[in-house]
Amino acid sequence: MIASLSTPLVWMPADHRLLGDPGRAMPVVLLGDKYARAVKVVAQAQPVLFPLAEAADVAHLLAGVDGVVLTGSPSNVHPRHYGEAVADPSLPLDEARDELTLAVVRHALAQGIPLLGICRGFQEVNVALGGSLHQAVHALPGHLDHREPPSVPLEEQYAPRHDVTLQPDSLLHRLAGGAPTARVNSLHGQGIRRLAPGLRAVAHAPDGLIEAVEFTGARAFALAVQWHPEWRCWEDPLSTAIFRAFGEALRQRRACRMADARAFAAAPELP
Repeated sequence: MIASLSTPLVWMPADHRLLGDPGRAMPVVLLGDKYARAVKVVAQAQPVLFPLAEAADVAHLLAGVDGVVLTGSPSNVHPRHYGEAVADPSLPLDEARDELTLAVVRHALAQGIPLLGICRGFQEVNVALGGSLHQAVHALPGHLDHREPPSVPLEEQYAPRHDVTLQPDSLLHRLAGGAPTARVNSLHGQGIRRLAPGLRAVAHAPDGLIEAVEFTGARAFALAVQWHPEWRCWEDPLSTAIFRAFGEALRQRRACRMADARAFAAAPELP
């Protein structure tokens, strides 16, 4: 189905990878189906890609969309963005994505554009605003191993893993219907170490690790979670609520953008 003119547009910055046999691998840009499908089905918006977009393009491109979703990814944010060296060179990086998404976070929040960060996107939000990450949460004393079990079906990898404690009077707490906790499918190797200025931790894992943040000065929907609400989000009440609330924020921005466009078109020409 082709999106109508009233359908909100959601920019979903892509991953950059090499696909193919060694020596013949080709560079590709990728967007996971599960992320796009959650936006399309539950938020009722149209995902869009801007392949090869650069940081200098961000302000212009954001002016034409109604929201942003920063997806999860096998890659990690390069630790140079928070003043550290790479601890494990075997882990994948995506510096092209870093350069784009860190700029997207800052511009989207400054312009009041709805923003949802998921897993890597959660970490990008924190790093973009001046925070840092633990590069190996599982190596920290007293912390859980939050990584997914290897070599098991996706249904097991994305199964609920642990509870998170929700901060009262937060957006996430309201979306959970006022429940004090929620069970989530958190699977990740890295996590927030130093919380960035302007962010509020609104969910914690049993080991104290931050699992969700909100932007304290947000002018629109601005939420980032370490877990994966996109996974079959229509089957989980909190995941559904997150994407529906995001969709409502998208429609509000869309209405304002269209009203501004009509007013501009109706304005008399200057002599």
